[in-house]
Amino acid sequence: MNGKKVAFLIALIIFIDQAIKFYIKLNFFIGEEHVLMGSWARLHFIENEGMAWGLKFGGGFGKIILTLFRLAAVVWGTFLIKGFIEKKYHNGFIVCAALIYAGAVGNLIDSLFYGIIFEASVPYTTMVAHLFPMGGGYATFLHGKVVDMFYFPIIQNAHFPSWFPFWGGEEFEFFRPVFNFADASISTGVITLFIFQKTFFNDTDTEISLGDTKSSPDTDKSAN
Repeated sequence: MNGKKVAFLIALIIFIDQAIKFYIKLNFFIGEEHVLMGSWARLHFIENEGMAWGLKFGGGFGKIILTLFRLAAVVWGTFLIKGFIEKKYHNGFIVCAALIYAGAVGNLIDSLFYGIIFEASVPYTTMVAHLFPMGGGYATFLHGKVVDMFYFPIIQNAHFPSWFPFWGGEEFEFFRPVFNFADASISTGVITLFIFQKTFFNDTDTEISLGDTKSSPDTDKSAN
């Protein structure tokens, strides 16, 4: 797979992710929810101050550390993917790396810039945010909140059995986290890598072995 195709895939994922987030941020108020299919597929707008899948990390200072870590990871990832392409790694592996990279960039954009360009979405109100508000954004550089919207509570109103350790009798819901397209891209890349790792890496090892074999006849002749 050449660099142009990988760059197009990454750009497409980032564009889709940001288009969805812009739409939600500019048209939904915090907590607004719309059913997509049955009762198990919904759009539910929340803002995440920390990690992916709604997790949090260390308050305001932790937010800066996390954003800087994401930025460093994206810069490092740029060189990694370039190396994967040049070394002709398995196309499936490169696609997975591109999915993870694009998802990381998508969430990084939120953390870097959303606080500057968007008005705040205030909880417990029906106020919808505006882009480039007159009074400035709701936060400074590095302090933007990640926009999440996909919610799939496939199993609802269930309870753990009374004998279940720690959570016996408590309410159970699957799938609880609210996430975004970037999170889905990262998870898809990671899960696919885990499932097909033998295929991806065995093919790469085979290519290397074949390359070594092609260069071996001269050595064999000199040995004879």
